[in-house]
Amino acid sequence: MTVAFVFPGQGAQTIGMGRDLADAYPAARAVFEEVDDALGEKLSTLIWEGEQDVLTLTQNAQPALMATSLAAMRALEAEGITIEKAAFVAGHSLGEYSALAAAGAISVADTARLLRTRGQAMQEAVPVGVGAMAALLGLDFATAADVAAQAAEGEVCQAANDNDPGQVVVSGHLGAVERAIEIAKTKGAKRAVMLPVSAPFHCALMEPAARVMADALGGVDINAPAVPLVANVRAEAVTSPADIRDLLVQQVTGSVRWRESVSWMAGEGVTEMWEIGAGKALSGMIRRIDRSITSRNIGASADIAALLEAQ
Repeated sequence: MTVAFVFPGQGAQTIGMGRDLADAYPAARAVFEEVDDALGEKLSTLIWEGEQDVLTLTQNAQPALMATSLAAMRALEAEGITIEKAAFVAGHSLGEYSALAAAGAISVADTARLLRTRGQAMQEAVPVGVGAMAALLGLDFATAADVAAQAAEGEVCQAANDNDPGQVVVSGHLGAVERAIEIAKTKGAKRAVMLPVSAPFHCALMEPAARVMADALGGVDINAPAVPLVANVRAEAVTSPADIRDLLVQQVTGSVRWRESVSWMAGEGVTEMWEIGAGKALSGMIRRIDRSITSRNIGASADIAALLEAQ
C-alpha cells in the first residue's frame, strides 16, 4: 500500500469542525491555539461556536480549514502515524498550504498568516458582483476549456478547477461566466450552475492577489517538505523551496489541476489517499478520477480510531 495525504480546499468549512480532535488530542488543540496566536484573534471560537456565514468569508475559511487539517495531522502523529507515512502530499487550492505545513515546509503560524493575507487579497482583487464562477458538469476538461474560450468575448473566462472527469469549474467576469453556462448546455453539459463564491478564483482577474502573495511569500521561510508536494499548477511532484514559492504565486491565477494530480500520483504507485481535515469532497473526486484508489477521511477522532483498528 502506497499512501498520499491530501488536504481539502474552500467549501469544506463547517461550524464545529476539529473540535472533537482538540478535545481528544492536546497536540490538536495546540494547533488551534497556535493559529489564534498567529492571527491575534480567537479564530477557534469562530470555528467551533460562530456563524456559518462568517466562517465562510474567504479570509476566515482559509486559515480555519488549514487549522483543522493540521489538527488532524497532529492527532495522527500522536498515534504514531507521521507525515513520512505518505509518499506524497497534495492539496486543493488553499489545501496546498495545509499540505506544505503538514510536511514541515512552512510553519503553522506563517501558514495561518499567509492564508489570512491570501483570503483578503483574493476578496479585494475584484469588486463584488464583477466576477463569478460556475461548475460545468458532464464535460471533459478540453471541452470546458473551449467553452470558456468561446464565452470570453474580450473578457476573462478560464477553466479554473479541473476537479474530476465530469466536473470543471470556470472563472472570470460575470457576463462571460453566464455565457459559458449557456454555451456549455449546447455542448452536452448535464448541468451548468453558478457557484456561491464571493470572487472569481484561479483566473487572470486574481493578478492583484498574486502580486500580494508574491510579497507575502517573499517574507517567510520555506523549507524542503519532508515528502514531495504534488503542486496544483504542475500536477507533478516538487521539493525545491524556490519552486514551491513560485508555484504558490502562480496558483492564485492558475488552474487547479486536481484530476491530473490524482492521476499522476496513481501513476507513481499510490493506491490509497487519505483526506486530512474537514469534509469529503476530495474523496468523491478521487473516486470519480480513479476507482482503483481507496480513499479515507481523517477529520474526527472516530476516523482515527477506525484507521487504527484497520491497521
